Amino acid sequence: MNKEKEIVLRIEDVHKSFGENHVLRGVSMGIRRGETKILIGPSGTGKSTLLTCINMLTPPDAGKIWLLEDEITGSKRVNLLRQKIGFVFQDFSLFNHLTALGNVSIGLTKVKGMDRKKARKKALEELKQVGLEEKASSYPAQLSGGQKQRVAIARALAMDPQLILFDEPTSALDPELIGEVLGVMKKLANQGMTMLVVSHEMGFARSVADEVIFMEGGVIVEQGPPAQLFSSPKVERTGQFLSRLSGLFGEEGEK
Repeated sequence: MNKEKEIVLRIEDVHKSFGENHVLRGVSMGIRRGETKILIGPSGTGKSTLLTCINMLTPPDAGKIWLLEDEITGSKRVNLLRQKIGFVFQDFSLFNHLTALGNVSIGLTKVKGMDRKKARKKALEELKQVGLEEKASSYPAQLSGGQKQRVAIARALAMDPQLILFDEPTSALDPELIGEVLGVMKKLANQGMTMLVVSHEMGFARSVADEVIFMEGGVIVEQGPPAQLFSSPKVERTGQFLSRLSGLFGEEGEK
């Protein structure tokens, strides 16, 4: 993969507090087009908060974030810029009163103002991309957790984002359903989608990530290619965390 490609996302010294809790303490990083970066670390360390800061669901207290050449922080065009960032939540966040097709197409019609017929065609294409074309008329209550998450991924893809953020996309799934979601994400990575993923699926990180970023206490402790980070971390705390994950989830770190 050509690492000289343009930087899609740039984060510079981002801070975020909730009351007395200083969750993010000066996070800086970047992602080039086509890269997959995976955020790992203990619960409560700011990984999910960083994602919500990126698309301004939770505006940072300090620091700057750019999407391509546009600064998101402080922008009066934040709603327009947010359309270019897909977000896949751990709890799916689907509309229960809409079918899979309706969930995928609603952003196209309501946000982008696309003609309903064109939106339907686009939504069907994205459902096919995640292997759910035959479930287009099913409601969320009729879908498994893995299918719901694949609908959520299709919804994000339908907006033609520059970047997709995944917030622990498999954590709410039964173990046997995790593979189908990770399979779709691997396919997207191989197709060159730019992705930032919060995950504890270390087997997935090992096989897909361009870089793994270990966060703790609101800061980036260490980052590097998965082969380097997993085999010879430079920071002792990184090794301790990865060893503990291996103990919890098996050698590959997966459930």
